[in-house]
Amino acid sequence: MFAVIKTGGKQYRVSPRDVIQVERLSSPAGEVVELTDVLAMGREDGVTLGQPLVAGARVAATVLEHRRADKIIVFRKLRRKNYRRTRGHRQNQTVLRIEEILAEGETFTPPKPEPKKKAAKAKKPAKKKAAAKKPASAARAKSAAKPKAAAKPKVKTAAAKKPAAKKKAPAKSESDTAKSDTSKDEETS
Repeated sequence: MFAVIKTGGKQYRVSPRDVIQVERLSSPAGEVVELTDVLAMGREDGVTLGQPLVAGARVAATVLEHRRADKIIVFRKLRRKNYRRTRGHRQNQTVLRIEEILAEGETFTPPKPEPKKKAAKAKKPAKKKAAAKKPASAARAKSAAKPKAAAKPKVKTAAAKKPAAKKKAPAKSESDTAKSDTSKDEETS
């Protein structure tokens, strides 16, 4: 089942449960709107074409949200005239979910939300109590693991990080320099 609808000066081919983006509509989010400009409609019994519209046909859709499209850049230039203008634009849009395609005489009945079960709410507190016991056992395991972690040093010492610097030889006294001078002369002769 499909329909070709016209809204906002554009045409869309839609089926039930399709999500489409159309030009901005004035309906608030969550409301059901009926689009009456149906150009063609296809069903099990065949395709019906409108002249220009299909008589009595409607499409029921739910407004999901209002938003703006991605930005487009509008750039205008006149060559050799030093004229350049840049502007941005974001088009307003409405996001629709197609609920049902209706022929003449048919009515739309929106689906009723399922009632919440009270039994499910009663189960949740019981799960919280069971979940509360698990962290206590996990806390005991963590506290038992902490002494082991405390025994190991977390930070390396400065000596372990880089090797020790070489120590310089002590400064030579005058007597040491005199001895070294004579020894050098003796070696050369």
